[in-house]
Parts: sequence; structure tokens; C-alpha cells
Amino acid sequence: MATTPEAPVLCLGEALIDVVHRDGESTEHVGGSPLNVACGLAALGHPTELAAWWANDPRGKAIEELLAKNNVRAVAGSSQAEKTAVAMAYLDEQGRATYEFDLEWKVPALPAPAEISHLHTGSFAATLAPGGNDVLRAVKAQSIVGTVSYDPNARPNLMGTADQVVDRIEEIISVADVVKASDEDIEWLYGKDTPVEDIMRKWLAMGPAMVVVTRGPWGAYARLANERDMLVIDPLNVELADTVGAGDSFMSGMLSALLDAGLLGSAEAKSRLREATWQEIVPALHRATITSGLTVSHNGAYAPNRDEVAQVLAANPLLG
Repeated sequence: MATTPEAPVLCLGEALIDVVHRDGESTEHVGGSPLNVACGLAALGHPTELAAWWANDPRGKAIEELLAKNNVRAVAGSSQAEKTAVAMAYLDEQGRATYEFDLEWKVPALPAPAEISHLHTGSFAATLAPGGNDVLRAVKAQSIVGTVSYDPNARPNLMGTADQVVDRIEEIISVADVVKASDEDIEWLYGKDTPVEDIMRKWLAMGPAMVVVTRGPWGAYARLANERDMLVIDPLNVELADTVGAGDSFMSGMLSALLDAGLLGSAEAKSRLREATWQEIVPALHRATITSGLTVSHNGAYAPNRDEVAQVLAANPLLG
């Protein structure tokens, strides 16, 4: 008897070229938070598609080549932009970056919600016009029949002020099942004197089943709709190369384990996630910790695979 192929995860959002300027020289790399999440999920064995907006130009071809190398399928119509989006990063002597962006954001025709298992979105794609309105519609449609994850991934250079985007961000949070943000996102959105724990409770009350806030070298906080207490997750102890893509890798690892556990990917999974306990969720947080730890131990937005995760688990059985 033939088995039905697993429906893909759809990552919706930007794919762009990071142009890094330092000491009079420049280098180019393919980037974008949803693209990184897509590559991370594919590396962990999940069929994954990316819907984005790039051009049929040399930089767009670089995006397509990276997606093909990482076994991520590009949604048809993603290459219809007039020019591929570029993020210019200017590094000073201390390595601190200032950014300039040259981009437009539109959404190609998307697969029907029934054709995908899970929708992930985030970053400026959810707030930047004109595509942001289409992202919101896609999120609402998917939330009716399946599951949605969201990473606000604040980009002040593109989003304007927090007051301009916080309502849209909270609107998406209210229909998402899993929300992952950083403590820096929360500080930008709500002010540095607002406790992270208060915002996590606020967001959870809006509707998600699970809210996670990453805290860099201090690990992460997690809250569940079905659990009273907050969980603190320690980071993986690794030698740091750089932090590029760390948050995206955390998201990939977490989504991967939730999909494996049947807690994402369908209307039934949505119900199971809402009733889940820490015992069911902790393995996903551990996988997220492992994948992000493996990413920061490499240069660039490295996407670890299941064998690498298994090796870490073998060396650290308590993370199982």
C-alpha cells in the first residue's frame, strides 16, 4: 500500500543578500530569517518550501542555488521581483554593524492551506507593506485548518517605530500556535523596563499555545497554555564562532521536534499542543538548544542535521 507523502512546511518571508562592508572590502551572503528556518527544517529531514520575493538576476540565482543545495523547494512565482533584496551591513572597527536596506516585499501565490502541514513566518515580512497584509491573510487562513509559528524578529531599520508595528505583531501572535522571540525583540517593542515574563504572559493570553523567549548566552524562557509555571532552558555549552542565524536555528530545531511529536502540522496537532505538558514539550526545547548551539559553533547560518543532533544527545543523555 502506497503511503501519502508528508505535506511540506511552508516558510513565508524574506530571502535576500547580505552585503557586508568592512575595511574597504565587501562580501555577499544569502540571508533572511525565514530562509534560514527553511534550510534548518530541511536539514532535519522535513519537506520544506519557501515563499519569498527575489528577482531573476545573479543575486536571485544565488538564493535559488542555496535553496537547491539545502533541499528547500522555492514556491513558484517567488522570482518575480524587479531586483533581489539587499541588506547592506557596514562594520566598524569593533565589528558593530549599521544597516541599510534596498528591497521591496510582495508575496507570490501561495499553496492552499490544506496542501501544507505548517506555516512559519516572521521578521519584517509580516509587517512591511504591501506584502505584510498578504502574510496576515495567509496566517489567518492556515490557523483555521492547521498550525502557525511566528518570530517577530524585530528589524527597526525596516519596521519604523515599535508603536507603528506592535498592533500588527500582536494580531499575528493572537492566531499563532507557537511564538518565539528574543529578549531584544521584547525590549524594542515594549521598552527596556518591561519584564520579559510579563510580556510572555500577555502574549500567551492572546491565544498561542506556546511562547518562548531566547536570551542569548542565558538560554531561554518558555511558557505553555496548559502549564502554570515558566520553564528556564539552559544553553548548550559550546565554543562560540558567531551568532549568525542562532535564533533561526533554535526555531528550526523546536519546530522539527514538535512536528515529530505530532504537536504541529494539523488541526488535531493544534488541539494536542494546547493540552500539552512540559513532559511532552521539553524534548523540543532541548532539540532547539542543540541546533542553535551547533549553529553558533560554526561560522554563518549553519544548519545542523539529525546525525549531528544525535551525537550531542549521545554525549548529553539528559537532553533526550
